[in-house]
Amino acid sequence: MTDTLARLEQTIAARRGADPASSYVAKLHAKGVGKIAQKVGEEATETVIAALSGDKDELVGEAADLLFHLLVLLGAREVPLAEVLAELDRREGLSGIAEKAARKPD
Repeated sequence: MTDTLARLEQTIAARRGADPASSYVAKLHAKGVGKIAQKVGEEATETVIAALSGDKDELVGEAADLLFHLLVLLGAREVPLAEVLAELDRREGLSGIAEKAARKPD
């Protein structure tokens, strides 16, 4: 299941340094991490709205947009997808309530 995300991560990395006039990824990177993070927030909101509307196709599309923009953000901050997946693996089998309680306080 992660092959698609791994390929997408590689494509995003390859396009990061392209001409912003010809690459959406390069255009986002040229605007900086703040703009990329803003796009993740926008896509998250659109995903929530689609989930509440009950339209499955819309939800699928918005979820894809959210994952794409999240991968762009992770790449911009030099966080490999493998690290996120390792964290999910670490949490597997833990109660969400117990996992959250075990986190260090802010």
